[in-house]
Amino acid sequence: MPPNPASLKWRVLIGCFLSYMFDAVDIIILAIAMPAITASLHITQAQAGLLVTATLLGIGLSSVVMGRLADTMGRRTALLLSLVTFGALTMAISGATDWRQILFLRFLSGLGLGGVWSTAAAHVNETWPAHQRGRATAFVLSSFSAGATVAALAAAYLLPAHGWRVLFFLCGGAVAIAIFYVWLRVPESEVWLAQRYGDQSARASAGRASLAELFAPSLLRITLLGTATSALALSAYWGASTWLPTFLVKERGLDVTTMASFVAVLNVGMFLGYNVFGLLADRIGKQRAVIASLVGSGLTLPAYAFATDHATLLVLGPVFAFFMAFAGLVGSYFAELFPTRIRATGAGFCFNVGRGISAFAPLALGWAATGFGFAPGIALCGGLFLLSAIVVALLPREIAEQDTGVGARKAPGTAPSLDAS
Repeated sequence: MPPNPASLKWRVLIGCFLSYMFDAVDIIILAIAMPAITASLHITQAQAGLLVTATLLGIGLSSVVMGRLADTMGRRTALLLSLVTFGALTMAISGATDWRQILFLRFLSGLGLGGVWSTAAAHVNETWPAHQRGRATAFVLSSFSAGATVAALAAAYLLPAHGWRVLFFLCGGAVAIAIFYVWLRVPESEVWLAQRYGDQSARASAGRASLAELFAPSLLRITLLGTATSALALSAYWGASTWLPTFLVKERGLDVTTMASFVAVLNVGMFLGYNVFGLLADRIGKQRAVIASLVGSGLTLPAYAFATDHATLLVLGPVFAFFMAFAGLVGSYFAELFPTRIRATGAGFCFNVGRGISAFAPLALGWAATGFGFAPGIALCGGLFLLSAIVVALLPREIAEQDTGVGARKAPGTAPSLDAS
């Protein structure tokens, strides 16, 4: 019996929300546990930065591996494979005895961690009606901040009493919640099925789709500017967020438990920002909302970095995090710039290759901190957000192709509208 269109979009929303939430948990626990791992394994800040770099390089490679898989084998299959991959490898890190083992395992887990973003963005974009797509995608990707909050709270409880190994084991195992929900409740994308198994021309088109198509004249500008947007914004984000827990402990004098609580409060502001900007995107347009998010991040982050009073840090944390909604916005924005047959590949390439390029930001900031401290480097990341906003302004404002699923103009071989609103 086919799924009820009225409930289908909500099941996809919940499944993708859970998936990306646990994706965030398993990414963020490394940053939060970094002071404990550094002390436990007696490694330098540069070596600690390499652990994050390896994760982001794996995520960057995932755009080629998982994005292509999502476009050829389906959104649901790719999502499940991504969840199983990073969940199992995160659990395996708990048994590592050397930082090089963590380095290797984090690189491999990055393949799964990066696959969730592009698959979830494509699936939601193809399931929700056009006039609700911005807020729906932003809500799903706001789960990253929810996951970061879960990671911070789990670390606050587990790190002091049980250590970082138990934290990694339990957080990796908890991914099973998302796996079971997606397996039991989330069907394949109707739009992808129509494109893949519809009329003969649609099947032939899907079969010919390849990564090289992203560099065809019609898509080259979008691909390059989209990747540059992500590279700049995510270099700023990962450069700052990777070292934020260490910055709060070493330079602002917080203990580990208080630091984790500050990070949790900060991510409440980020969760609110994702959803407010998602609503804003459906009113003023996705491009303008992305620019507003990046400009706000660029202006408020330096103020946070140079604050020294603990009360001020507690208040400013959720304020600057509120503006860091760009990742949720570009999920819908990038997805609409690419045709169905390469939507996950195109959106995933722009975002995850950008994440791969940003892999060197934590390493560079960690190296610079040995001589100048973390505050100046974190403040400098604000400038990268502003540069990213300029690049977004060069991208198209309107969608490139009206085949983005529900609420769009129907073409031969496309699925019927699922707009039950």
